[in-house]
Amino acid sequence: MKSIIVGTAGHIDHGKTALVKALTGIDADRLMEEKRRGITIDLGFAHMDLAGADGETLRLGLVDVPGHERFVRNMLAGVGGIDLVLLVIAADESIKPQTREHFDILQLIGVERGITVLTKSDAVDAETLDVVRLEVEEFLRGTFLEAPNSPIVAVSSLTGAGLNELKKAIVAAAAEVKPRDSRAWARLPVDRVFTMKGFGTVVTGTLISGMIRRDEELEIFPTGQRVRARGVQVHGQTADAAVAGQRTALNVTGASTDDLTRGMSLSPPATFSATRAVDVQLTLLSSAPRALKSGTRVHFHSHSMETVAEIVFHRSALLNPTLAKSGKAGALQLAPGSEAFARIKFPGPALVLPRDRFIIRQFSPVVTIGGGVVLDAAPLPGLKQTPLDALLQASADDDSAAMLTARIARRGYGGLTMAQAVIETGWRKEMIVSYLQAPLAGKTVLRFGDLLLDSAAISALSGLLPETVSAFHKKNPLVGGMGKEALREKFGLSPEAFAAVTDSLVREKKIEVAGDLVRLPGHGVVMKDEEAESKKKIEDAFASAGLKVPALHEVIAGLKVDKARAQKIVTLLLRDKVLVKISEELVFHQSALEQLRRQIAGQKAKSPKMDVAQFKELTGVSRKYAIPLLEYLDRERVTRRVGDVREIL
Repeated sequence: MKSIIVGTAGHIDHGKTALVKALTGIDADRLMEEKRRGITIDLGFAHMDLAGADGETLRLGLVDVPGHERFVRNMLAGVGGIDLVLLVIAADESIKPQTREHFDILQLIGVERGITVLTKSDAVDAETLDVVRLEVEEFLRGTFLEAPNSPIVAVSSLTGAGLNELKKAIVAAAAEVKPRDSRAWARLPVDRVFTMKGFGTVVTGTLISGMIRRDEELEIFPTGQRVRARGVQVHGQTADAAVAGQRTALNVTGASTDDLTRGMSLSPPATFSATRAVDVQLTLLSSAPRALKSGTRVHFHSHSMETVAEIVFHRSALLNPTLAKSGKAGALQLAPGSEAFARIKFPGPALVLPRDRFIIRQFSPVVTIGGGVVLDAAPLPGLKQTPLDALLQASADDDSAAMLTARIARRGYGGLTMAQAVIETGWRKEMIVSYLQAPLAGKTVLRFGDLLLDSAAISALSGLLPETVSAFHKKNPLVGGMGKEALREKFGLSPEAFAAVTDSLVREKKIEVAGDLVRLPGHGVVMKDEEAESKKKIEDAFASAGLKVPALHEVIAGLKVDKARAQKIVTLLLRDKVLVKISEELVFHQSALEQLRRQIAGQKAKSPKMDVAQFKELTGVSRKYAIPLLEYLDRERVTRRVGDVREIL
């Protein structure tokens, strides 16, 4: 069964709602005020099944939109998810202002299939109907509704004339509609929220991608609140799941009608990320009253969402060669009928993804002035112009492989994780891997587990990391190598990227990794004569002291080298485990601690337990040394404290 969404469009009182009722038997005007005033104010919904040309059942969800200019914002909340449009024009009035505005909106949001319906054909004679048909053909020339590719069907909702012809045209047009991807992550833009007695909170919307199953957990965007889909309905019928392209109603638990509103979206938890800015390709209608200046505030609409936003044009001459400067300040501006790349900034977080279509309306007076397509919903702050140009151009060209490659390249040394790629694109992991087959095969992109890296960045790092380690050796001859974490942070690498690069360099024998240190192959500590002499003095001082060790600062004070170099020498001795630090104050020679272990082991045969006094007597040390030494032995599992005594293990 193929499911598609059919939307109406057209001027007020041209018979959109009457047409929907004539086709489906359902009155889409649900509000008392709509019935009292005789006009559609908000979105209305209906459904019907038709037999497809191949015998397959065609399930149609119809979205009826208001035609009055005051309710265009409600119209915009319903047209974002439609696959096929019925452009309704009354035969007794022909083309009117909202006919033009609605049609502009349809083209801006990328609707590709539709039928022009001349309603109220019973109200005019044949000659007038022919004249209106010619006017409409001229109006639609050069658009996606141009005849004969898209038919013009005259109907009468009152007499039923032309309805069968219209249904056949719908079936033919629906066959050309590409099914929405039910394998993608689910997204349900919410267009209605209400409470149903005995059920609780209900939300409805057009499922634009993916699938939602009963009892599935979902996240509300942009608030992040979690809910459960206790029940699912499709076209008024209970279902186990709703799939992309269907009008969907969810009975949700975990949220009230106060928590949800039109414009929010439901998706699987922890899949997407709301954003406060998007990069877009923007078209300004030729009918726009004036040029659009950078920094202008507008009304932004995408699917069921509406918000105020600010438009800032990108200054790249490559991206925006037609932008002009205005006034003394030189603000960029876009002329009517032109297009440009821009960044749109929102006052709060919103769920918007690449390839989403949008409409902008002038802030005041509110009229539709343009729209376009989202290219990037995760712009990186401070990104240089070249990678920005590459990403936006690849996205505008709808080149999935080039777009992903540009996203990876702009991350530089840090790379792009699969989770980040899902958030940035809205695609599932397997789709991302499929699109990257050629870049991976050509080695322009490298994959290490779930991390994707730009090969040019890796090549640069393969030279920079050894150079950095070499410079560290020269500056710190008494240190065995550069700390791994310090090296990673110097380049701002993710742990995954750092591990991938260092592993590769180790295999190529350009670096060595010893514990937490990175060094050049075969590199050792280089000491001057006075440093080697100081090292021996430190070692001898602690080796000869046994367990009654001197204070470290006293030993350092008696050396020929300065304090900083002396501390580095001590660090070497600790790293090589010649000296062992058992507390902030005490350092022992490893031979003394080994002798202590043997003493304790020999004591076990005489008595398996001992207290502090017995330990002091056995070792000949004062309490100053005894307590830290016993705690060290506990940590080393030589002894175990039980109350005031130690058991020898």
